[in-house]
Amino acid sequence: MINLLDAEPQRFGERLGARLWGGTLYELAPGEELPYHWHYGEEEIVMCVAGRPTLRTPAGERALEAWEVAWFVRGEPGAHQLRNDADEPARFVMFSTCSDPEVCVYPDTGRVGVFAGWSRSDVPEQKGWLESS
Repeated sequence: MINLLDAEPQRFGERLGARLWGGTLYELAPGEELPYHWHYGEEEIVMCVAGRPTLRTPAGERALEAWEVAWFVRGEPGAHQLRNDADEPARFVMFSTCSDPEVCVYPDTGRVGVFAGWSRSDVPEQKGWLESS
């Protein structure tokens, strides 16, 4: 079990026994942000727990309210970023399907992240960056 209101920010899907889903509890201080990105293999869901994080998607930007949920599909239509433009901490949880290997595109920086082997003990974990063309 995890209490989303009181727990320290953490990854928790695997700890709770999930195999095909992951979860991470985030808390962004005022001015902090996560990078704008989209996934080739994973879908993600964000649920705002507290504060008013700003959600950026291809459709525009808006502040999320507590307990609002947004879904991000695979590919460019699912691109998203969360940042905290408010004066108080913003707490949210991200749930995602698990894809191994996974490729994640960061359009603002032109970088592409490649991640493989993180879910397996029989092969070494591989992480790396490509420059997008």
